Amino acid sequence: MYDQSLFLQTLSRFAVVLPARYDLEAVLSELTESVTAVLGLCGSGVTMAEDGRLRFVTAVSEASGELEGSQQEQQAGPCRDAYETGVVVRVSDVRQESVRWPQFSAIAARLGVAGVAGIPMRLDDQMIGALNLYSPEPRDWSDVDIAVAGVLADVATSYVVNASKLRQQEQLSEQLQEALESRVVIEQAKGITAYKNSVTVDQAYQMMRRHARSNNASLRLVAEAIVAVGLEV
Repeated sequence: MYDQSLFLQTLSRFAVVLPARYDLEAVLSELTESVTAVLGLCGSGVTMAEDGRLRFVTAVSEASGELEGSQQEQQAGPCRDAYETGVVVRVSDVRQESVRWPQFSAIAARLGVAGVAGIPMRLDDQMIGALNLYSPEPRDWSDVDIAVAGVLADVATSYVVNASKLRQQEQLSEQLQEALESRVVIEQAKGITAYKNSVTVDQAYQMMRRHARSNNASLRLVAEAIVAVGLEV
């Protein structure tokens, strides 16, 4: 049974955070803490795909962290299956799944974890990871449990996508700023070179390019040397 009041509080809090600038790992950590509390679990975690492999991102409790690490190392377990198939994986008692996932099952038994569920995280048709749920007791995961976890997995996906877009925008801004700064210093260097050599600006630019190629240097580096230390080309 889930805590409806806490669930609504969680959604409200994340609705405020999502449009703002945030640290992705910190937000995903808070998300796993929230889903653990809402569903009354002993832990949860998020794993993200990187080059087709699941990478452990964050987890609540040492036990869930060790289970997440095992799935990253072995690339096997209920959460890996959820990622690969795009289908929710419900396991009432993973300790009984020693044939299917021998190492994961053994670790779960040692750590006192029984019920496990893997909730796929997807963007359109692309799988990006999984939200993983851990119960200390055998648990028949209800449709309500899975629906609540699915909503929170969608929230996690939104954060990941938003962070990715934000970083892309930042990279574009950085590239544009760098290009602008390069153009400014190159124009300054062209003027200095043209004056010193009594040539046109276009001829000065060609002289700078030849110097850069012959010295295996970038045009901007040559320009900076002309402006800063009086390099002659």
